[in-house]
Amino acid sequence: MRTVAVRVKPGAGRDRVGGRYDGPHGPALIVAVSAPAVDGRATEAVRRALAKALGVRPAGVELKIGATSRDKVYAVAAPPEEWEPRLADLLY
Repeated sequence: MRTVAVRVKPGAGRDRVGGRYDGPHGPALIVAVSAPAVDGRATEAVRRALAKALGVRPAGVELKIGATSRDKVYAVAAPPEEWEPRLADLLY
């Protein structure tokens, strides 16, 4: 399982995945979600948006670090050759 560092922007006008942020876990993918940062709603929305953007099943994306932080690390349980090229395109 490989991991993806993510910088979350909750409460955005619309869901959007793309961009780079140099955070505490290294280069991170920016994920903006419309869900508020309340009761884990933004974290769940990010998990689903990340899965969709990488082209993997939502069940294959699991939060590893940062349950209450904007800086998170998700593990992706899919062969890296299936999703890493998409990740590279999203980290512009």
